[in-house]
Amino acid sequence: MIHRKSALTWVRLLSAVLLLCAVTQAAAGEIHLSVAASLREAAGALADSYTLIHPGVKFVENAGASGALARQIENGAPADLFFSAGPEWSDYLLDKRLVERKSLIPLAYNSLVLIGRGDRVVTGFGDIAKLDRIAVANPGSAPAGRYAMEALQRVGLAGPEKERLVFARDVRECLLYAERGEVDGAFVYRTDALQARNTKILFSVPPVKEVCVRHVGKTGFGA
Repeated sequence: MIHRKSALTWVRLLSAVLLLCAVTQAAAGEIHLSVAASLREAAGALADSYTLIHPGVKFVENAGASGALARQIENGAPADLFFSAGPEWSDYLLDKRLVERKSLIPLAYNSLVLIGRGDRVVTGFGDIAKLDRIAVANPGSAPAGRYAMEALQRVGLAGPEKERLVFARDVRECLLYAERGEVDGAFVYRTDALQARNTKILFSVPPVKEVCVRHVGKTGFGA
């Protein structure tokens, strides 16, 4: 079962880790953040709050799909903090010996939902056939996309519905497609769906596994 945290809890958790890790870098004056797309606003707000207390610190943000960010770090991109939307990409860096195990900290949990404009009655996977185009984040680099594909496979829809899928770079691009009306539905995290203006949650995806946000500290990163 997925444990759902309130938005306030997310902010407190992220804030605590960010402040604890960033303080060691304050003297350098610049902290590089690699942030999963779904956490971009939260990380930005936290960075702004931190700079009010420490005006000499500058945050440089790089947001995108967790897998893309991990590969950038592997190739030498500077990153003091990495917020991944799932454990697999922080484990990837661990396997590459780019981080130490003690720097991996699970922060919070989220859940996956399907959003749409609500002009069609869609209450579960049994109604997916009513949607012509469904946005899914790239499962090769975005944990949300992999979770969505696993859910579709679990109910036997990954094959028959594949032609309906529109693959996006990350979960935020899925949200954008849905908000613009370019797709009939999109798999996104619940926290992303709550920011939507033109769409609503059609149904929650039954948990395939815990959707975990994990932080990776500076240890081993090349700046």
